[in-house]
Amino acid sequence: MQLVLASTSPFRRELLSRLQVPFDTFAPDIDEKRRPDESAITLVRRLAKQKAAAAKMDFPEALVIGSDQVAVLGSEILGKPHTHDNAVAQLKAASGKRVVFQTGLCLLNTATGHSQVEVIPFTVEFRRLTDTQIDNYLRAEQPYRCAGSFKSEALGVALFERMEGDDPTSLIGLPLIRLTRMLEREGLDILDHALGSQA
Repeated sequence: MQLVLASTSPFRRELLSRLQVPFDTFAPDIDEKRRPDESAITLVRRLAKQKAAAAKMDFPEALVIGSDQVAVLGSEILGKPHTHDNAVAQLKAASGKRVVFQTGLCLLNTATGHSQVEVIPFTVEFRRLTDTQIDNYLRAEQPYRCAGSFKSEALGVALFERMEGDDPTSLIGLPLIRLTRMLEREGLDILDHALGSQA
């Protein structure tokens, strides 16, 4: 079946390309605002499902991937900072603390209507950061479209004391370990595909 990534994120596109299977992309037009009193887990689960479902009309016989992520510091959900000042505030608040990233993942078979949805956590413990370190990092990498104000696949790793989780790709926004298992349950074995494509 056709594989579709319901995302415009360059980070998710790069991650999915690691699996070496052809895929199309789709820009889901959904309202991503958090509902009143909605927990982080409920939010990312809902948005991952809605992003995948948004592609159904355009791709009636496909496996569609939807994903969404938020960062949680204590009881506060950290979104994308969008500006330098907001990113400074986020990293100051995270300095010396643990931030949990919750990533919602949905694989929807649009032909059958069957969907698999999971939320994968990943924890980052930040170093104690000085104002100069925070400012230098942000000016070097400008991660203003990233929840939590960093790019873990690049210089952002220097902000951390340690990381904890089952799947490091979930931190970047698309949990590939879990996704490969979902694809297998829909009949697409990544390793069989990769071996077959080399024959």
